[in-house]
Amino acid sequence: MARSSERERIIELRELLDRANAAYYADAAPFMADSEFDARLAELAALESRHPELADPSSPTQRVGGAPLPGFESVVHAVPMQSIDNSYSIEDFRAWYRRCAESLGRDPIVTCDPKIDGVAVSLRYEHGVLTQALTRGDGVRGDAVTANVRAIRSVPLRLRRRADAGGGRGPRAGAVTGANPGVPEASGVPEVLEVRGEIFMPTSEFERVNQEREAQGEPLFANARNSTAGTLKSLDASVVRSRGLRFVAHGAGEVRGLRGAHGRPVEGYADFLAAVKALGVPVSALTRRCETLDEAIDAIEGFHDRRAELDYGVDGMVAKVDRFEDQQTLGSTAKAPRWAVAFKYPAERRETVLERIDWQVGKGGTLTPRATLAPVLVAGTTVRHATLHNIEEIRRKDLRVGDAVIVEKAGEIIPQVIEPVLAKRPRGAAPTEPPRECPACGGEVVQEGPRLFCVNPGCPAQVREKLKWFVGRGQMDIDGCGEKLIDQLVDAGLVHSFADLFRLRREALLQLDRMGERSADNLLEAIEAAKARGLSRVLAGLGIRHVGESAAKTLARHFRSADALLAASEADLSALRDFGPVTAASVAAWLHSPQAGAIFRDLARAGVSLESVEPAPVSHASPFFGKTVVLTGTLGGMDRRTATERLESLGAKVSGSVSSKTHLVIAGAEAGSKLDKARELGLEIWDEARLLKELGEIRP
Repeated sequence: MARSSERERIIELRELLDRANAAYYADAAPFMADSEFDARLAELAALESRHPELADPSSPTQRVGGAPLPGFESVVHAVPMQSIDNSYSIEDFRAWYRRCAESLGRDPIVTCDPKIDGVAVSLRYEHGVLTQALTRGDGVRGDAVTANVRAIRSVPLRLRRRADAGGGRGPRAGAVTGANPGVPEASGVPEVLEVRGEIFMPTSEFERVNQEREAQGEPLFANARNSTAGTLKSLDASVVRSRGLRFVAHGAGEVRGLRGAHGRPVEGYADFLAAVKALGVPVSALTRRCETLDEAIDAIEGFHDRRAELDYGVDGMVAKVDRFEDQQTLGSTAKAPRWAVAFKYPAERRETVLERIDWQVGKGGTLTPRATLAPVLVAGTTVRHATLHNIEEIRRKDLRVGDAVIVEKAGEIIPQVIEPVLAKRPRGAAPTEPPRECPACGGEVVQEGPRLFCVNPGCPAQVREKLKWFVGRGQMDIDGCGEKLIDQLVDAGLVHSFADLFRLRREALLQLDRMGERSADNLLEAIEAAKARGLSRVLAGLGIRHVGESAAKTLARHFRSADALLAASEADLSALRDFGPVTAASVAAWLHSPQAGAIFRDLARAGVSLESVEPAPVSHASPFFGKTVVLTGTLGGMDRRTATERLESLGAKVSGSVSSKTHLVIAGAEAGSKLDKARELGLEIWDEARLLKELGEIRP
C-alpha cells in the first residue's frame, strides 16, 4: 500500500500537470516550463510505478502506452457530424444571413470561428472522463481513434471545473473569452459532453517533423493536414504524441448537464465555448460573437490578412447562428445545417514560369510528374515546385516547358499549377510527352488510365521502399528490422535486393551505428525464422501491383511453389477467385518478366522457402466456400489471426467491414457497431460456439 505522503504527492502531481496542460492549451497562459513539466511527469510516473494500486486511466502519464492497435472500429455518432455549406463571396454570405433572418423573423446574432485546416473529431466525456474519440467519417459513423487522441496533450483526459479559465491573461477584445463577462466559470462537470473540434498540426511542428524525416532519409510529408490525418490513423499512439498535434473545439454533439456561469443554462454557441473552456477544453481566442451583419462581415474581412501570422493553416471563417434555440428553428438539410456557413477565402494566385518537368518514381513504380518553377512568393512562402498529378492532367491543361503559368496554393498549403498563360507561350514550345523509359532504371513504362508505371521489379528507385514493406508485419515479419535499419543497410551497401537480407553476417551488422551484439544476434535469429514463412508471405512482401495479403494467399493455395506460379498463364490467373482481368494481366506481366524469375532464384539461393504453407484449395462442400465473412468482438477459443487463417483455408474471404455483400458475421464477446450494422442489414450472424463447431473445434 502507498504511504500517505506518496498517495498525496500522486494526487498533487496529477492536478498540477492537468492545470499546466489547461493553462498552456486552453488559456494560452503557461505557468510551467516544458523542462519542469517533463520532470514532474517523470516523478509522477515513478510514483505510479511503485504503487500500481493507485492506477488511474486519466492520469497525465497514461497518454501513451500499450501495444500497437490492431485497427479502428467504426462507431455510430450519437449526434450526426454534418458538413457545412460553403460561401465564396460576401454577397453569398449576405444572402445566407438574410435567409436566416427571414426564417427567424429578426436578425440573428452570429459567432465566427477561424476554419482550421485539420481533421474533424468528436470527443465524448462521461462524468468528466474522456471515453471516446471519433473521426467524422461519413457523418453518421466515424472511426474510434480514442487511444491516439489520448496521446494529444491539448486534449484533457478528465474535465476539471476551474474558478478562473483565463489563466491570468486578459482576453482579446471581441474574443469569446471576453464576450460574456462572468461566463467562463462552469458550475460543474456535465453527465455527458461531446465536444466537436479540429485536430491539426501546427506549421512549426510540420516543419520540424519534415526536417527530422529528411535527416533520416525518409520521404517528406506533403502538407500539414494530410500529415495530421495519417498520424491520427497510426496504429502506434507514441507516433501521435511525437508529432505535436493540437486540438481546438468548434461545436457540440450530445450534451447533458452542462451549465455556464453561476449554474445558468448554456443557451448559445459562445456560452458553450466559454463553458467548455472553463472545464479545460481548448477553444480559439480568435472567435468573435457578432451582434449584427456588419460586425460579422467585419470579422470575416478583418481576419483575411491575419491568417499569414498564424502557426496553423486556415482557409476561411465559419459563421454560426449563436442561439441554440434559433439553430433548432432553422434546422438542417440532409447534408448540412442551415444555421451555419463556411466563408472560404479565395486562394492567392501568382504568375511564374514552368522551367522543367521531372518524373519521380514511387515504391509501387508510379511515375509522378513534378514541376520546377521560377521561384515565386505565394501565400507567404516561396514556391519552387508543384505537383502536376499525372500525364492526363498535363494534357488537359496543355502545360509545356517554358510556359508562363498561374500557380496557387490549394487549401493554402499545396502548390498547384492552375493553367498556362497562352498569350505568353514561347514560340516553339512543344507539347509534353510522357517518358518511354523509367528515369531511374531505364525500364519499360506502361500507362494504365491516367497513371504511368515502371514495370521493372528491380528498379532501384523502388527497392528501398519495397524492402521496408518486405520486412514488415504481415509480410516476412522480420522483428527488429524497421525503416531506419533498412536505410542503414542500403546506405552501407549491405543490401541491394530482397535476398541480400538473408545473406547478412554478424560482423557486417556490428559495424552499423548503434548495433550491439545482442541486437545483431536477435536480428539474425528473426531473419532465419523468416526464411520458413512460405510462398504467400513472400508474394505479399514483394510489392507486386494488385497483390496484397489476400491475393497472395489465393496464389499460394493454387500454385504450390514459385516454379508453378511462374509457369501460370494469364488465363490461369483469371480463373482464380477475386482475380479480375486487370489484376490477372498485371500479375501475369510481372511473373513473365525476367526480373521476377531472377528475384525468386536469388531468394531460393539465400535459403528462403518458396513452397506454399497454405492449405490446398477446398471443395465447394465447405460451409464457408465463396462467402465473405466478418469477425467482430473478442474470440475466446482462438485469436483473430488464427480464425482468419482457418476461414480462408476453407474458402472464405475475411473482410474488415460489414456491407450488403457480407454473407456471415461472427460475433464474439463485446461485439460493437459491426454487429449492430449486421442486424440492420438482416445478415446471418453466428456466435463463437457455432463457429468452433463448424470448424470442428468442439463436438456437437
